[in-house]
Amino acid sequence: VLPGIMPVTNAAQVVRFAELAGAAFPPHLAARFDAIADDPDAVRALGVELASELCQGLLDEGAPGLHFYTLNRSTATREIAANLGLGDASSTGA
Repeated sequence: VLPGIMPVTNAAQVVRFAELAGAAFPPHLAARFDAIADDPDAVRALGVELASELCQGLLDEGAPGLHFYTLNRSTATREIAANLGLGDASSTGA
């Protein structure tokens, strides 16, 4: 079983996906995103940072790999892979 990761790159996206899944977004994280909601670059950077931390923790705890939901937008995923030492953020994979 591989953990599935969807990097947050849009504050409204988080709320919508949580609602669709019938889940609650952790309030302490929601507060961090709400504080920067008017700055798309900051939201994206925070999403990449948090996803990188989550992925590193999962790998450290023995996850056999990671599955990324990119929604046809791979840049954040490439940045996370680079943060984990798994590749170059500029790589296209081609």
